[in-house]
Amino acid sequence: MDKAIYEGFKSLGIQIPELLLPAKGIDMEKWSVVACDQYTSQPEYWQETASYIADSPSTLSLIFPEVYLEDSGGDQRIESINASMKSFVEVGILAPQKPGFIYVDRKTCCTGSRKGLMLAVDLERYDYRKGSQSLIRATEGTVIERLPPRIKVRENASLELPHIMLLIDDPAKTVIEPLADHVQSMEKLYDFELMMGGGHISGYRADSPKLVAEILDALKKLACPQAFAKKYNVSDDKGVLLFAVGDGNHSLATAKECWERIKASLSSEEQENHPSRYALVELVNVHDDGLVFEPIHRVVFNVEPGRLLDSMVEHMGDCCASYRYFDSKEQLDRYLSELPPSGTGHTLPFVSSKGWGAVTVDNPRCNLEVGTLQDFLDELSNRDENVKTDYIHGEDVVDSLGSQEGNMGFYLPPMDKNDLFKTVILDGVLPRKTFSMGEASEKRFYLECRKIKP
Repeated sequence: MDKAIYEGFKSLGIQIPELLLPAKGIDMEKWSVVACDQYTSQPEYWQETASYIADSPSTLSLIFPEVYLEDSGGDQRIESINASMKSFVEVGILAPQKPGFIYVDRKTCCTGSRKGLMLAVDLERYDYRKGSQSLIRATEGTVIERLPPRIKVRENASLELPHIMLLIDDPAKTVIEPLADHVQSMEKLYDFELMMGGGHISGYRADSPKLVAEILDALKKLACPQAFAKKYNVSDDKGVLLFAVGDGNHSLATAKECWERIKASLSSEEQENHPSRYALVELVNVHDDGLVFEPIHRVVFNVEPGRLLDSMVEHMGDCCASYRYFDSKEQLDRYLSELPPSGTGHTLPFVSSKGWGAVTVDNPRCNLEVGTLQDFLDELSNRDENVKTDYIHGEDVVDSLGSQEGNMGFYLPPMDKNDLFKTVILDGVLPRKTFSMGEASEKRFYLECRKIKP
């Protein structure tokens, strides 16, 4: 690679990756499975996935679906994952590719096209801690307690498979979108239907010097401190936020923690290009027409709805909270539709075995509804270890799970994606699980691999 281009990408905290892709003849539909942190309250999804794949080579053998994290046999599953990673490389199921970006075009049930760019990011330029001013930044709070089981999966792995999606704030669409005009001249690496209603995905090798230089130039302009300060109306000494984590926040934090452990035993020279210093991600423009921010709802397990609601009102104190029930979901929806479009209060609709209702908080402490709710749920879980909360994509799943005896579901509103970068820059990280980039079936599917051990 040209030295100037190499130094340019290094300054931007990125690297052109050397990838591994399934060899010719591998059934790609069975190879690619959805992100491991999806369908965590629906084991039947993963059972159906395993049944469909049967004995075919698949990324299912290389990941730990989080629906099984609390089951027995975790250590054996991790050993099997590590063995499969080595085997897939040794027997040629995974074939090495020459260095290059991959331009990704994804079609889902909800959008005709969502464009992305596969690249590797420098974990030295990423900091998920509160108040971070790093080039690569978390958008939501990172729960440190969630990292140990994920570190255990990654620490001895020889490969990484990304479901991490980073965002850029590129309203002029200068970085990724221009690649669509060059697909006829780029090598097509894959083009197939994704399983379980995941849609269709195509990938093209973007490695020509001209395209690489154009990507570098466009990213440099986004990262210019003076342009950044003017764009967000902040002082020149404010740290540039170039890449914001959209999906996979805890996965990227896990990669960071594993790298910190590895680099402690390396010399400065050894650290420079060690593969674990980088993490493979898909880069997406927050202004992509195919990218939709969906709310992440909550379902609480092992609770009695009446006591939970009374406890919530008590927790809110002088925030003046109250709740009411409705005769049907239609009546609840009608009530919500008649609320004024703006106001200082928060309304939190819910469903339980007793029916539908809404909590009203007149003077909330938090800016977003998700913050108001999450603050209470965190306190509730700390008081009662039997209470569990799951984060749900899709109102239909909340309807189904929340209406079961002993459960309770809360519906949350979507966030305007155009506010994301400015909010993180000015206010810091959002409450965890504030938004989802699409529905569960639209999440990133595992496909490309990369070596993280020399």
